[in-house]
Amino acid sequence: MSTFIQRYQTSGSGIRVAVKVLIDLAGWPTSAGCKAQADRAEAATVDAECMAGARAAGARIVGKANLSELAYDTVGDNEWYGTPVNPLDPKRIPGGSSSGSAVAVATDEADIAYGSDTGGSIRVPSACCGTVGLKTTHRRVPRGGVWPLSQSLDTIGPMAADVAQLARGMALLEPSFSPAAASATAIGRVRIPGPDPEIEAAIDRALAAAELTLVEVQLDGWSSSESAFGPLISGEAWMNNRDLLADRGGISDKIADRIARGASVTDEMMAHARRVQQGWRDEVEAAFDRVQLLALPTLLGFAPPLSDVDQFSLTALTSPFNVSGSPALSLPIRVPGRTLPASLQLVGPQRSEELLCATASVVEAADRP
Repeated sequence: MSTFIQRYQTSGSGIRVAVKVLIDLAGWPTSAGCKAQADRAEAATVDAECMAGARAAGARIVGKANLSELAYDTVGDNEWYGTPVNPLDPKRIPGGSSSGSAVAVATDEADIAYGSDTGGSIRVPSACCGTVGLKTTHRRVPRGGVWPLSQSLDTIGPMAADVAQLARGMALLEPSFSPAAASATAIGRVRIPGPDPEIEAAIDRALAAAELTLVEVQLDGWSSSESAFGPLISGEAWMNNRDLLADRGGISDKIADRIARGASVTDEMMAHARRVQQGWRDEVEAAFDRVQLLALPTLLGFAPPLSDVDQFSLTALTSPFNVSGSPALSLPIRVPGRTLPASLQLVGPQRSEELLCATASVVEAADRP
């Protein structure tokens, strides 16, 4: 049961949707994967706003997918509900926090899964499990009825086994959605120090096979984004979750300590973080004056083993685009001689999910053996 915290019996021909357990479903309590919250939660009286499209389309909700506790970790484990098993290699992390969502689509237990992404929580598990995930533009998908971690960074998005299903999932979240009629052609290749050379080479190979024009792009403010991300997520996670610390028997030490650290974030630190955030957002958007999309890896390396989760920062290449609010799509890419895929991250200007899906479809087709 580690993939799902709750499974639902369904019937009919509607598309199967797994819902991350921090999203309200009418008639069910929202635990956010935390025992302290589960012990006090009452059944939601209405669905979260983002569920409206799926309900109208007659989707079958197959269950509430597991996650890292309170969505505040990217390993994908959960002390209370178990750790979803990475279908590519059970000894490796599934990635989080939307671990159950990624595993559900990777194992064909759902056609679409909804996840949330605050620092990489859709893209990281997608990269670890060889699936496709879309972090949407900040505020594009309504977050009413979704357990908050950091309102300045939180997004809701779809996850799926391939790009066609991902676009279908986006159309459930936003019924008017459809991929762009044409792919991007000019791609800004971002090269940040640190990624595994095999991953970088695989991404370059896939982009070349898709016959996309690559332009080298440098983002000078890259390192400054971390100075905004840390205070924003810490300070807001403290404000949203501090009352749970009263039940120390119902929250894991790792997550409790992480929440408690947010108490030291001052108003001045938050104000500075927001100024840095705006400057970084402006820089990222300015890059799209030269190119249509940006391309870089999702992870610095391959999914690390559960026995050594600290090999590298799992959010090093993803959290900057939470700070900028940009939409970003993660797509598995073949690596010659390896069973584990790499993961390409495509990033677009605000509200360019249509172009991201169209371009990812072209890359996906070109990368097939």
